[in-house]
Amino acid sequence: MTIRPPARVHVRPGPLLLSGVDDGLSLRAHRARFGDLPRHDLDALVRLAESGSVRGRGGAGFPLSRKLRTVADGRGLRPSRRPVVVVNAAEGEPASAKDEALLGIAPHLVLDGAELAARALGARRVHVVTSEDRPLIGRAVLDAVAERGDSRVTWTTHVAEGRFVAGQARAVLELMAGRPGLPVTAWAPEAVDGHKGRPTLLSNAESWAHLAAAALVGPQRYAALGTADEPGTTLLTLTRPADHRGRIDVATVVEVEHGARAARALDAAALAAPLLVGGFHGAWLHPRDLPSLTWSQAHLRSLGASLGAGAVVSLGDGSCPVARTAQWTTYLADETAGRCGPCRNGLPALAEEVRGLAEGADTRRRVQELTGLVTGRGACAHPDGTSRLVRSLLTTLADHVDEHLAGGCGCAAHVPVRVA
Repeated sequence: MTIRPPARVHVRPGPLLLSGVDDGLSLRAHRARFGDLPRHDLDALVRLAESGSVRGRGGAGFPLSRKLRTVADGRGLRPSRRPVVVVNAAEGEPASAKDEALLGIAPHLVLDGAELAARALGARRVHVVTSEDRPLIGRAVLDAVAERGDSRVTWTTHVAEGRFVAGQARAVLELMAGRPGLPVTAWAPEAVDGHKGRPTLLSNAESWAHLAAAALVGPQRYAALGTADEPGTTLLTLTRPADHRGRIDVATVVEVEHGARAARALDAAALAAPLLVGGFHGAWLHPRDLPSLTWSQAHLRSLGASLGAGAVVSLGDGSCPVARTAQWTTYLADETAGRCGPCRNGLPALAEEVRGLAEGADTRRRVQELTGLVTGRGACAHPDGTSRLVRSLLTTLADHVDEHLAGGCGCAAHVPVRVA
């Protein structure tokens, strides 16, 4: 089963990262909006990242300040190995378009963040990785890099294969090394042992944009947005399934402050239906929890979910969460690298049982067993993320599953599950 990125992406102006939607994407327009890039040594940059609580926005949510320190410590141990900085915009999640929107509208904000880190770490090269199935973004990056002729770093671009696991950190490093861009088992984090054995600071495009924004507008103005515990903003990609196969055609990218109510981004139909937060590696939320939902990691954790990469899929179209989960689990099983047991054997078996559930068989016990078997045992987090999606269906949406199995799910009949 194949699910491509959205064919159309709409972007709404936002309070920070998307504040210049109508200003143009040139370096001149960017500097007119934000000013010149300040200079920060390592300690100052770490403090800035800490004050803004800048975290990875690719899904893991790891603090950028801690990555900065780890890379710097790694260089201290091996001074001859200069660090490497990587902008990961290989957006493999088909329900996400935030990096696509950001690099298409404000590419220099992303590049500024990477250059700030490179200067502070003494790195001479920044790598930018985009995806082959989002070619317009690859061209936007090349144009933006060409404008930065006076940059103190060398820019290298790479194009990843358009598949779900291509954005995983080790898959990105494999691509940069000239090998197939697929995940491999690693015994040390990339911040310690990354590209060509060098300490590597690899983070998502949105993370770099937030670091740059905090530096350009100042920590006080940055912290004026969001909450005391979660300052700043986050980008969300809002989508709905476009057809009976679970594919997504149109995406809307919005920027919301942390702590804002869900109604600031979602319409009435989305607030009344099951909501998948975090994309295909995310978790389902029940409609009863949506009226009080806020875009806060703390609040989402209390509901068993996380913002992840910011992909939000609504079933406001009235479709069945059981059938949709079966379709997306089949897609995820097809997207594995096939390099470890959980991906080669576990995920196809899990997808088969979830398809059975969608077709009316009560396979819940076997599904629970399989999610336990694959979690924590893969070469990357792909099995864990797939299991998270399925487990949340059985727990958070247990009443929807019961209704589906009882034959009361009115939409199940016209949503085919087995897709060629």
